[in-house]
Formats: sequence, C-alpha cells, structure tokens
Amino acid sequence: MDLRLAAYAVCIEDGRVLLAHAVRPDGEKTWTLPGGRVEHAEDPFDAVIREVAEETGLDAVVERLLGVDSRVVPAAERRPPGRPELQNVGIFYRVRITGGRLRPEPNGETAGSVWTPLPGVAGLSRSSLVDVGLALARSTPATGHVAPVPVGGLIRH
Repeated sequence: MDLRLAAYAVCIEDGRVLLAHAVRPDGEKTWTLPGGRVEHAEDPFDAVIREVAEETGLDAVVERLLGVDSRVVPAAERRPPGRPELQNVGIFYRVRITGGRLRPEPNGETAGSVWTPLPGVAGLSRSSLVDVGLALARSTPATGHVAPVPVGGLIRH
C-alpha cells in the first residue's frame, strides 16, 4: 500500500470557495481544493500555506484546523493502472487569503484556480476532497472527523 500525507486549504469568502483545476497526467481535469503532499520533514501547517501559494499565486494564513480525513483508494481505481492501493491522509485547514493574484501553477498540475459560488460546487466534476473539506467547514465537528464521502458520478478520488 502507498501512503500519502497531504494538507488542504478550505477558503470560503463571501459565499464562494477557492477551487483549483487539477490536470492529471492523462489529461483528465478535476476540481479540487488547493493543497497537496507534505514534503519530507515539513509541517502540514507550513505545507498548506506553501501549496496555496504554488497552486494559486495567493498568500494565505491558517485560521484553524478543521479535521483529518483518511481514505483508501483501491488499486483498481488508481491512475495510472498497476499501482497498489493508496491510503491518503488529508489534513484540512480553514485559511484566509491575505494577498497575491490568482494565476495558474507554473509548470505544475494546476491549470487555474477560481472562486466558485458554494451552490455551484454540486454540479462540478470534483475530487471527494472538496466535499470532505466543505463538510468539515460547515459542521466543524469536535472530533475533526466527517463521514466518508461516496465516490461516483461527479465525485472522484
């Protein structure tokens, strides 16, 4: 099994959420939250700020920890095929934008980022991470845990 530790930003302002348009190596595009892999010896708190800057061009500060999500992606659903199952441990933070200018990620996997009205999210082809992050932001559970999000239709791993 592969293991991935990642930090994700949930930024909601004026009824809109900041989403990143991720492009997979096979060309498939999916809306997701800004964020990604925690580098070796990096604190997830620092990683989420770095990832927001890299992917969106915006400066962010962490306002609070929202929670942690752990999910297993079966080997049959991994891309590219032939890889073992993946356990993704995601740490979700509420962040606030303090400056910068939206832009695509230079030489990266993010084609662009946009502020999306919250009601419009349901109609997007998106990562389950978006739904997990929004559920954590809505309910701020004391345990920092929300029920797993079913994958299918417009929602992908």
